[in-house]
Amino acid sequence: MLLKDFYTVKVLENIVDSKYKAQITINEKHEVFEGHFPGNPIMPGVCMMQIIKELTEQITASSLFMESLSNVKFMALINPFVNPDLLLELDINTTDDNLIKVKNVSYFDQTVALKLSCVYKKI
Repeated sequence: MLLKDFYTVKVLENIVDSKYKAQITINEKHEVFEGHFPGNPIMPGVCMMQIIKELTEQITASSLFMESLSNVKFMALINPFVNPDLLLELDINTTDDNLIKVKNVSYFDQTVALKLSCVYKKI
């Protein structure tokens, strides 16, 4: 975990084939929220991207480097004091040239917070 104690994985399971579900809880007391933003904490987008990478590394048992992003849509602000529990749906596929393609949709409650498609390279 790049940011120590930033989140806790409650559930990480394979749903079917290449599809996974992760339920995580964000640590609203983490120091990152002191600066982003004081009095109005908001989950930094780059932190969400890092969580997706770390979950994908755990699922694939590989160290990964983000090679490309083809689609990133931040749809709703995540306030860790209001919505610390997130659901991440991951569709993970390995290509013939050993790249990892990931499609993600992240939610709090029934609200879509993030949609992301990216490609990782094993390192």
